[in-house]
Amino acid sequence: QVQLVESGGGLVQPGGSLRLSCAASGSILHINVMHWYRQAPGKERELVAGITSGGTTSYTDSVKGRFTISRDITKNTVYLEMNSLKSEDTALYYCRALIRTVTSEYREVWGQGTLVTVSS
Repeated sequence: QVQLVESGGGLVQPGGSLRLSCAASGSILHINVMHWYRQAPGKERELVAGITSGGTTSYTDSVKGRFTISRDITKNTVYLEMNSLKSEDTALYYCRALIRTVTSEYREVWGQGTLVTVSS
């Protein structure tokens, strides 16, 4: 069974920083692209950032210059460094990955989410 586990969420003041982590575990052969999504109360889930196995990154416009996505392939882990946080960044943050295992081709796997609250 492959799973993604996020951590690092919490309460932070506007202008502050947080670092989210998402670790994949299980019988993993290869992880293709990894993404961070978020869902704010009353809103649809949105794509925040993504990183390919080759290290190419992409960001939604609202976080460019403030958030940085990175990954440690040896640890099957993706990170999201969030700086200059704003109240509108408050959301449940989810990790998503396309993972190939010993028993299946690439399939989509989601984590359970970690809550980020930006408030004074």
